[in-house]
Parts: sequence; C-alpha cells; structure tokens
Amino acid sequence: MESKTLTRMETGASNHTHGPEARHSTQQPSTTDSQSRVPSGAPRPPQGPWIWLKKNLFASPAHILITVLAVWFLLLSLPALFEWAVLSANFTAQTGQECMQSSGACWSFIQHKYRMILFGIYPFDEQWRPMVVTVILIALIVISAIPRFWKKSLALIWLLGLAISAVLMWGGVFSLSYVENTRWGGLPLTLMLSIFGLAFAFPLGVLLALGRRSEMPLVRALSVMYIELIRGVPLISLLFMSSVMLPLFLPEGVTFDKLLRAQIAIILYASAYIAEVVRGGLQSIPKGQYEGAASIGLSYWQTTRLIVLPQALKVVIPPLVSIFISLFKDTSLVVIIGIYDLTLSAKAALSDPLWRGFSVEAYVFIGVIYFIFCYAMSRYSKGIEQRLDTSHRS
Repeated sequence: MESKTLTRMETGASNHTHGPEARHSTQQPSTTDSQSRVPSGAPRPPQGPWIWLKKNLFASPAHILITVLAVWFLLLSLPALFEWAVLSANFTAQTGQECMQSSGACWSFIQHKYRMILFGIYPFDEQWRPMVVTVILIALIVISAIPRFWKKSLALIWLLGLAISAVLMWGGVFSLSYVENTRWGGLPLTLMLSIFGLAFAFPLGVLLALGRRSEMPLVRALSVMYIELIRGVPLISLLFMSSVMLPLFLPEGVTFDKLLRAQIAIILYASAYIAEVVRGGLQSIPKGQYEGAASIGLSYWQTTRLIVLPQALKVVIPPLVSIFISLFKDTSLVVIIGIYDLTLSAKAALSDPLWRGFSVEAYVFIGVIYFIFCYAMSRYSKGIEQRLDTSHRS
C-alpha cells in the first residue's frame, strides 16, 4: 500500500515538474533547433558587369539597336564637342576679335560678362548686393530641404531672410543706394519669381483642387471655370495680359509694378496646374479613409488636413516636382515684357560691340545654371519619395 502511494506521489511530482515545461519546450523550441529548421534563402541572381550589360543594354533586339545607335551618336559627337569646348577653346582673350581667331569656344566672354549675365543691369559697383541675396535664397532653399529644420522657426528664418534680401535689393536704408526693381535681373530675379510663385501657387492650387471636388455647386463651378480657363491659355498670354491689358481695366491713377504683375501671372498659371495634379491625388484616396475619419468624429477640415491631404500629396510628388521644374524654367518667359531674367541679361551682355557673336557660349552658361537647379530638384524629389515610401517590399 505504501509502495503504491509512493509511486502515485512520484508520478504526480514528475507530471507537475515536467508537464508545463515540456509543453513550453514543445511550443518554443531551442534557438539552435529553430535555426536549423529555417529554410535557406533563395539563391542570389548572378551579378557582374557582363550580367548588368546584358540585362540593361542587350536584353532584346530593340535594346541592342538602341544601344548601338546611342554609342554611334556619342562617338560622333563627344570628340567634336570636347575639341570645341576644351582643346580649341580660348580662355585668355581680352576682346572678341582675339576669340575669333580660334575655332573653339570663347570662354573668355563668360569671364568678362558673367556679372552682367548673373545680375543684369544692376549697378556694377553694387552687384555684391544681388550676389549676397542669391546666396541667402539658395541657403534658405537648402535649409528648407533638410527635415530636421521642419519646425515653426523655419517660417521666421524665411521672413528674416526675405527681409534682408529686400533691404539689399532695394536699398535706400543703412547708407545703401536705392535701386528700383526695373534694374533687377539675372539669377536673383529668377530665384525670386520661382520662390514666390511656388509659395503662393501651391496653397492656392490645393484650395482649387478641394473646391473642384466640393459638394457645393457654386464653389465647384467657379473652381472648374478658373482651372480650365487658365490651363487653356499659355503663360505668354497671361504675362502679356498682365503687362499690357491689365492696366487698361484699372481705375485712373491706380497701377501695379510690372514685376508684381508678372509674379501674379506666374502664380495664377502655376496654381491651375497644381490644382489638377492634387485633384488626381485626392481621387486616389479610397472611400474607406473618409468613412473611417467620420466614424471617429472628425470634421471635414480635420479629415482633409490630417488624413486625406497628406496621403494625396505623397502620391503626386513626381508630377508636382515636374510642375516646379517647369515653372522654374518658364520664368524665362518674362523676357517678353522686358524683365531682365537670365535670358535677357545674356542678350544684354551680347549687345557689347566688343563681344558680339558668342551667343552659344552665353546660352550654354545659362543652360548649365538651369540644369543644376532642375537636377537638384529632381534628385531631392526622389529622396522624398524614398523617405515617404511605406510600401512593404520583399
């Protein structure tokens, strides 16, 4: 009897000790066992320069044909371009007549006229002021592109920078000579038209996009009329209307500065295109997002600001950046109303009798400037896309 009781007690103790632990060990195997049972990953695809060339340049007969044509074009053009731009170029000429003796590019023209190209007809002795303004504007753009500066203080930095820029460009205070804005030109003017154009056109475009999707018929109709009317005419027409026709409709004695009229035309033009892009992003948002916001009691503006609009803007980053790049380049159209942007400043530099006939060098120079800014915007937009990418890829 005692032996049976002892046997049952030992069996219970064994079950008490090993039962839960056994189940636990069954559910959670050891690290070594689990690692030994993990299947090995898929084999890596073959890599190497030849594999890359075959995949990207010789993947099909069409790829081969395009690659051969491209290589043939480069072999024909690059040696001649290098010969013209470097080997036969003139870097030391003092007049255009000396440059005419060489068969290559006359980069001496850029050395002598770069200040007029960059700053237009701004007084020569005061051109350090637009140079400082250019540095300030570029610094503000760079700071705004860094996420750690995305704080409320960034608005104050912009206000301070723009105030300093206005003081430097206009002058009239702090012993600075006054310079009217009709003498502004070159790169600072191009940057100002682009920055203010985007700063005011973007929020206006977002409001127009929301208005076009509004349930109020009057708001929707007015938004549609504005967007279709502005998008139906070229920017040149708007600039011409703002410069020539607008003063005819103003009361007698009331006038606007020509530069301000051009800026308003650029804002109106860009806002219509931004509105259509943002509207496309708003239409891509699923209906469940609106229903989920309504279920937690959010108002229309709260839903738009916190849920819908951030997702819509993330979707349309590439087309928005395309509009920004186009607007930056389209500021050169203000030349038709006599504003000295980079293009008109280059023409003014070419009007010097000592340096006539070097328009290719001048336009290559301003083309490089446009390319640097546009390429920087393109690369930054790609970085923003990668930063905001929330998709889960294997």
